[in-house]
Amino acid sequence: MKNTIITSMLALAMTAGLNAQSVLRLRGSDTLGAKLVPQWAEGFKKEGAAVSFDIAAEGSSTAFTNLTSGTAEIGMSSRKAKEEEITLAKTKGVFLKETEVAWDMIAVVINKSNPVASLTKKEIAGIFTGEIKDWSEVGGTPGPISVYTRNTSSGTYKDWMHLAMNAKDYAASSQKMAGNEQIVSEVASNKAGIGYVGLAYAGGQGVKTVAADGVSPEMSNVLKYPYSRPTFFYTNGEPTGKVKEFIDFALSPAGEKITLTVGFVPKSLAK
Repeated sequence: MKNTIITSMLALAMTAGLNAQSVLRLRGSDTLGAKLVPQWAEGFKKEGAAVSFDIAAEGSSTAFTNLTSGTAEIGMSSRKAKEEEITLAKTKGVFLKETEVAWDMIAVVINKSNPVASLTKKEIAGIFTGEIKDWSEVGGTPGPISVYTRNTSSGTYKDWMHLAMNAKDYAASSQKMAGNEQIVSEVASNKAGIGYVGLAYAGGQGVKTVAADGVSPEMSNVLKYPYSRPTFFYTNGEPTGKVKEFIDFALSPAGEKITLTVGFVPKSLAK
């Protein structure tokens, strides 16, 4: 009987411990969710937070669909919410609250063996819209250019159109990739390849970055580089509880140290 009571008490204690640990579901941007957010999550837990994380990085658009459907506490986005996303969320009783968490620099990457070191913004636009089709047109070794982009659910896909392409469409021959790492892999294996990735992914093996109008994608150039942009967390209204604690951690000196280490620009430095 005594052993039965002790066993029951232990079971209750274990259940209470599990119930006390919150689960934070984060959905959205691959740029944020593949590297930076998991590192923030680990740092947050090391500080003693009783929380576990469920992170799915499938593109910024999914941040808003998941927040609207109630299947995420935090939406990760490399772009601002669209008006139609804000409106749809309101119809479901969800009021999107935006928090800027870090800055990114979209780096143009080419194969490491490519002799090109710098491109003008006009040349970059021409390559990604398909107006420039051969490397010889921009001082490279003659041969057709292979263009790699993110897929249409990516916030970076749309941001790049506005930041680099004057809102024009991508070249019909461009190849859409699921994430930054996939673009790095394809460009690294294709001497004619070119793509764009977040700064944290630009040091991948087999690729190198090119300057844009003479400005390199380096943290010290964050306010001068033409393809810099803020990144965001979205919540349903003002964050509270563990959600607020996690966001506060990401923006704290400890969180910004992680931001810097991963390869993003801390919000405090991008002013």
